[in-house]
Amino acid sequence: MWGPSVMGPSRALSRSVRPLFARPLLRRPLLTRSASRPAFFHPSTHFETTFFTHSRSLSTLPPARAVPRSLPKWLFGCSALVFGILVVGGLTRLTESGLSIVEWQPITGILPPLTQAEWDEEWEKYRVSPEGVLTNSRIEMDEFKKIFYMEWAHRIAGRVLGVGFVVPMVYYMARYRLPRKLQGKLLLLGLGIGFQGALGWYMVKSGLDQEIIDNRGVPRVSQYRLAAHLSAALALYVGMLHTALSLRQHVPNVALAQPDVRRFARVARVAGAMVFLTAVSGAFVAGLDAGLVYNEFPTMGGRLVPPTDELLDQRYARRPDGRDNWWRNMLENPVTAQFDHRLFATTTFTVLLSLPLLPRVIMTASSRQLLPRSTMLLARSTAAAAIAQVTLGITTLLYLVPVPLAAAHQAGSVVLLTLITGLVTSLRRPGQVMRVVKSL
Repeated sequence: MWGPSVMGPSRALSRSVRPLFARPLLRRPLLTRSASRPAFFHPSTHFETTFFTHSRSLSTLPPARAVPRSLPKWLFGCSALVFGILVVGGLTRLTESGLSIVEWQPITGILPPLTQAEWDEEWEKYRVSPEGVLTNSRIEMDEFKKIFYMEWAHRIAGRVLGVGFVVPMVYYMARYRLPRKLQGKLLLLGLGIGFQGALGWYMVKSGLDQEIIDNRGVPRVSQYRLAAHLSAALALYVGMLHTALSLRQHVPNVALAQPDVRRFARVARVAGAMVFLTAVSGAFVAGLDAGLVYNEFPTMGGRLVPPTDELLDQRYARRPDGRDNWWRNMLENPVTAQFDHRLFATTTFTVLLSLPLLPRVIMTASSRQLLPRSTMLLARSTAAAAIAQVTLGITTLLYLVPVPLAAAHQAGSVVLLTLITGLVTSLRRPGQVMRVVKSL
């Protein structure tokens, strides 16, 4: 119906243009068979044959945003710094140095006192604090400087972590088109660092309350705030480490989708949660000085379970009907806190010892062969670390909590958490956004 004068040129143009747009766009595959694999992940030869023969080619997957190779290394460095801060924080608590600085000055408090007048000013502030009045009223300047520098080093390490995380994070997010999920994780970790600093001062402030002097109480921080401070630090550490390990593990493994492998992964996650809770229960032991009661093992006063009137002491109840007695004893009674920590530690120890043996029980032989080599290595390492940690804990208790042993015991809990985090990550299938790591 339409004449050639109207449609002719358009049809001719469409014929000349169509082949240009019909050509498939060349797209660089995300991962090839010859791509190098990170040391954290070593699939077996049988897996390589099975995966590359029967699985879908990765070149058909949608493109992922690039992640620079330096980003996981930076996260590993930040994780190591958090590890060090946890150790220094434990030493600060054990040496009773945490209440030596009675003010929180995030900017002006970076430098320690430099002149004698400045030291005298800090000393006078400390001497009117609850610890200075009730515990260290006869402390000398040299002794005060020791505990001051311990707390100052702990705070400075936190500031270094904040700068060392936020500045590179801004650079990576501005320089590279990072996956949105990864951007969200980095922002959450950055907020966690700021929250941890504020929570630390909130904890210290509980030990500076004037009410402690009025009631002639014990000048120490609240065990609730101490446990919250430690929990936040451990969560921050696990978040950084898990993110870094996930970025390193960018080779997919079809074996990780097997039902029995996923069952083992669930057990590993439960074990990780138990390690975390055991460490938090240790914070209540430290906050209540519960390690100084019943310095024997495995009994407590010659019995496996102390008397009921000690475990559920009615004096800790605040409600007239006594309904809060059970949980207040768990969190405020030194005897119950130590018993709970023993119970948590023994249960967690049993579960961790079973990790290297569990695959033979719940997995088929073919599924075990497809597991990454790092998985079984981490399972055995976790069991060995659990043995060392329990030995340290018992020794610390028997020797009345000496500082070196107690500090090693706290560091051991972080080592154990590191290994179980690595184990859980090795059993996690990497997401699409984690499969491309771009070299700088």
